[in-house]
Amino acid sequence: MEMPSAVASCFPCRLQRQTPLFFLLGLLLSALSLRPGLGLYTVNTVYGDTIVLPCHLEVPNGLLFAKWKYEIANKASESIALRSAKKPSAQYDNVPEYKDRISLSENYTLSINNARIGDEKKFVCMFVTEDNVFEQATLVKVFKQPSQPEIVNQAEFLETEELKLLGECITRDGYPAGNITWFKNGAILQHAEEAVVIDEQIDADKTSGLYTIKSSLKYKPTKDDTGAQFTCTVTYFGPTGPEIIRSESEVPNIYYPTEKVQIEILSRRKTIKEGDNITLKCSGNGNPPPQEFLFFIPGEPGPIRSSSFHELTDVRRNATGEYRCSLTDESLIDSTTVTVHYLDLSLTPSGEVIKQIGEALPVSCTISSSRNATVFWLKDNNRMRSSPSFSSLQYQDAGNYVCETILQEVEGLKKSQILTLIVQGKPQIKMSKRTSTDGSYKTIACHVEGFPKPAVQWTSSGGVINKTEETKYINGKFISKIKIAPEENITLTCIAENLLERAVTSLNVSANDNRENINDQAKLIVGIVVGLLLAATVAGVAYWLYMKKSKSASKHVAKDLGNIEENKKLEENNHKLEA
Repeated sequence: MEMPSAVASCFPCRLQRQTPLFFLLGLLLSALSLRPGLGLYTVNTVYGDTIVLPCHLEVPNGLLFAKWKYEIANKASESIALRSAKKPSAQYDNVPEYKDRISLSENYTLSINNARIGDEKKFVCMFVTEDNVFEQATLVKVFKQPSQPEIVNQAEFLETEELKLLGECITRDGYPAGNITWFKNGAILQHAEEAVVIDEQIDADKTSGLYTIKSSLKYKPTKDDTGAQFTCTVTYFGPTGPEIIRSESEVPNIYYPTEKVQIEILSRRKTIKEGDNITLKCSGNGNPPPQEFLFFIPGEPGPIRSSSFHELTDVRRNATGEYRCSLTDESLIDSTTVTVHYLDLSLTPSGEVIKQIGEALPVSCTISSSRNATVFWLKDNNRMRSSPSFSSLQYQDAGNYVCETILQEVEGLKKSQILTLIVQGKPQIKMSKRTSTDGSYKTIACHVEGFPKPAVQWTSSGGVINKTEETKYINGKFISKIKIAPEENITLTCIAENLLERAVTSLNVSANDNRENINDQAKLIVGIVVGLLLAATVAGVAYWLYMKKSKSASKHVAKDLGNIEENKKLEENNHKLEA
């Protein structure tokens, strides 16, 4: 008879087979031969790996065989392998669940391939001798990492103030069973009545023994939960301790009512001017946003039902005013003010204006605008310092005048008008003549004024003169010239004619004008020469008189000196006589 092992005490037990005659002696010998146990060993293994169970017993002398068994219910046991000390091969019991999965090595280590959940048992190693049985128990623990949890059966949307299923977190094929935790934005969600309800369900596969865990989350959101990230984790035990696997995050769509509407003016520019197109946009801050609104337009008798957008084309200044939009029940409303800028310019006179030289022309440029406008004048594309004023028109006043105004703060808003001023005048003529330096020819000039530009024709007593020269026509003036070398006296006539009148002026040109000028020049030269000769003569006479006077003076001096000497001698003689 074989005694059960003392597993609970964690000591190996020895069972001695005795005959009835030596029963008491056998009990005594058994008590004396019991050895201290080595304790209960635990082997952790991963599902699907090979379980290696060493026999933690010293091999006794006189070993007959080694045996492995495992415990079943009610402390019964089932043998699975045996190895005789005298035979080279092991013997395996006919246990279906371990068929072709176990092997017993020469050092009595038991290996079990393809670890299963059913292998989580207490295995016992036995050494049997003639008179003793030694046992050592090893507890096998099997672990299986579950799949990454995922959130399934998600709600299409959640509504504020309504408790609704957000989703289910499920993880499969784990062992032992773990537990699931829900998170919102990284913070653990705790059960809260009427706001957070979590239910967990654990199911074991009948064949594999692996667990599937499912946790459902019912949640009552608020508007602040918009964009919140929900995740779940599974905490399970592995061979080295607790482990955590996290799901992908999910962001549920939170529905909440509109609390505010807003109206906006959409335009390509910051400011609006006449002729622009503008779009009114009305929006609500609810989710989903409202799809229809009422627009209240200035000048319209009632509201206009429309989508989020309402377009106004080619707006005028009377579109300035307050614009409003609201929900269809008019429970929420918003307004904004639209200013349509305008700019009017009136130039008097404008267009083409024809005036006569010397006349007066008052000019005014009047501006009307929604803001202060800048006004400036251009004449022939050149900016003027001041506005034009004409009290007595001259030819140089003619030109293209532009009055232009701009609203600086409104992009693209400017106006302008043009005045084309034409100053007309009858032809006026003045003639002049000039002889060349060498006296070989004469230049006769006809100075002409008038607008339209007069056509000039030269005639002489001999007929029409075609070979002429003209200067540029500037400010209604130009000069027509001819060059002649007359051999006899002639009369030249300048004829200037435009649409207003015909003017004629004549000039007599003498053939001896040139000789007279030469004689005059000769007379001038002769006069100069005569003058120089007279001056030289006068200078010579003066010099002669000077020299003559100088000689006479020298003689008088000498005579006077002689008289002085004579007087001295007379005085000396007188002194001698007195002595």
